[in-house]
Amino acid sequence: MIIEKIAQISYTTMTEMVLPNDTNTLNNLMGGRMLHWIDICGAISAQKHCNRVVVTASVDNVSFQEPIKLGNIVTLEAKVTRAFKSSMEVHIEVFAENIPKGTKNKTHEAFYTYVAIDEKGLPVKEIPALIPETELEQKYYKTALQRRELRLVLAGRMKPSEATELGKIFENKK
Repeated sequence: MIIEKIAQISYTTMTEMVLPNDTNTLNNLMGGRMLHWIDICGAISAQKHCNRVVVTASVDNVSFQEPIKLGNIVTLEAKVTRAFKSSMEVHIEVFAENIPKGTKNKTHEAFYTYVAIDEKGLPVKEIPALIPETELEQKYYKTALQRRELRLVLAGRMKPSEATELGKIFENKK
């Protein structure tokens, strides 16, 4: 079965407020809570793309750039960067806003991979392709192959010698 639908970038925004139950003893948002929110936002974006239930396949390169304080408003923005056979890579950015101070900072960034599943919980045969439009979307789309190969090599599902796209990073450095 060939899916003819070609998808635009699936974009999701989610907003949360950091409450006392979300914080550690320093009144900062707990990392586990942040990862939970990132996973939800990323999964919604992936589900919108493929119109299927998705499961988290991998989490990589979560960047914790600065703490988020009690009372801050957290905005998460997720975009599917590339669709493969049954999986999608999603890029998520997180921003913290201190409304009384009038400040908003990017605090976290991550790449997650989701797999679309069928009613039996098995990966679907194919999901819609993705068409990147902006320069940034095209950059993420192109480099997604390298990130995918790195994930597969680290998981032991691909030999380093088979990671041709990943190898191009090192070829360019010569």
